[in-house]
Amino acid sequence: MSDSEPPAVLIVEDEPDVAETYNLWLQDQYEVRMAGDGSEALELLDDDVAVVLLDRMMPGLSGDEVLERIRDSDSDCRVAMVTAVEPDFDILEMGFDSYLTKPIRSDELHETVSNLLERSEYDDLLQEYYSLVEKQATLEATKSSAELAESEQYATLTERVEDLRGDLSQTLGGVENDEDFIATLRELSNGDEH
Repeated sequence: MSDSEPPAVLIVEDEPDVAETYNLWLQDQYEVRMAGDGSEALELLDDDVAVVLLDRMMPGLSGDEVLERIRDSDSDCRVAMVTAVEPDFDILEMGFDSYLTKPIRSDELHETVSNLLERSEYDDLLQEYYSLVEKQATLEATKSSAELAESEQYATLTERVEDLRGDLSQTLGGVENDEDFIATLRELSNGDEH
């Protein structure tokens, strides 16, 4: 893909109306590819695909299985699970970068694709950090405080997020507070050097 070509977004969705809606929202800014099932998605996946919007519940190959195959491949694309499935602690084992719960608004889809493209520029440590923060936020939005407090998986996740945050803070020159940390990450995404 050259710099002048728009990034490719692969929509994997078995409901044609939903897929077409996403296509209409994104086609002005991106090269959109559409797959109606998991097998077709894997056929359309190549090095040009930067972001995959992956339905979790599909006949045949499920979104979870497609995600595993993408992660086992050489592709370094970012993947957003787009689903009506209420997230549970099983998402902690999944290799997605973002989790969207249907129904989705146009601005939410645009923001997600934009954020994932931006994150593609980050190094592995930063990508892992954002992926885990996304999972943490998804669980915090759907689970009660009591459920979170009882979950060892959530405690491990929170610990890992804090460890990564500390590592990144050191890498960024000892940024201590939240505002400076977020501002520094934003500056990095804009191409500023530290």
